[in-house]
Amino acid sequence: MEDSGYAAVAKITMHQREHIVVIRPRENGMTLHTMFYNNEIREVAEYGKRTPAAEPKEAEKKLATQLIESLAAKFEPEKYKDQYQESMQAMIAAKQAGQEVAEVQHTKLAPVIDLMEALKKSIAEKSQPSAKKPPTRAVPTATREEARAPKRKRSAG
Repeated sequence: MEDSGYAAVAKITMHQREHIVVIRPRENGMTLHTMFYNNEIREVAEYGKRTPAAEPKEAEKKLATQLIESLAAKFEPEKYKDQYQESMQAMIAAKQAGQEVAEVQHTKLAPVIDLMEALKKSIAEKSQPSAKKPPTRAVPTATREEARAPKRKRSAG
């Protein structure tokens, strides 16, 4: 590949999605780069141009520069670890040692509701005449009339 000056183009599946990749020769091996699909690429003009009104003030530029300089540090790749791989290796080691590995309980998500279907159902229910019973009274009629009647005073005697 290196002698021909060509690179390979391939399609791979990663994270349950297909990607187009370029494979290039490199020193003692090859390098794989993921590429964008054509519909994922936007023209620069689509993002708009900088206008003079959007220019930051000198004080803001100075503050941003100070922040960047205070956070700048030498890149230390050993600080970054693949936690997924480490936990997978720990689980494999635990199984090899005969330990019981418990399945991680993930939070259950609420079911996804199709809003259009719910709206259609709601409209259909409202458009159909309902066979509802008339509302019942909390106090029966006879008891209500007794409550309205004037009460007689009893004489103590």
